[in-house]
Amino acid sequence: MIHPQGFEAKDNKLSKYNRALGHPARVLIMRMISESATCICGEIVEQLPLAQSTVSQHLKELRRAGLIKAEVNGPKTCYSLNQENLKDYFKRLDNFKNSLSTNLTLNI
Repeated sequence: MIHPQGFEAKDNKLSKYNRALGHPARVLIMRMISESATCICGEIVEQLPLAQSTVSQHLKELRRAGLIKAEVNGPKTCYSLNQENLKDYFKRLDNFKNSLSTNLTLNI
């Protein structure tokens, strides 16, 4: 389906995920959450050379894209990977790769 802006919904969704992962701090945050199953913002801040407010903004972008989930537990917020949306992202990325591979010999 083509949107009024001229882009297909599948391309918009893939771009949304990619934008969220477009900063190395967000990639590292995703790895950290993956390795510990859940992370509290303070634990993430302790391991990154960034201010707490900056880490919070990165977490907000990852949540907005749907790549992580947040659960408020009293004064703490616990973050975890959004498994369903990550599966969707990997599927979209694979479809994109396959659409390029049909025209190129990438051998990936």
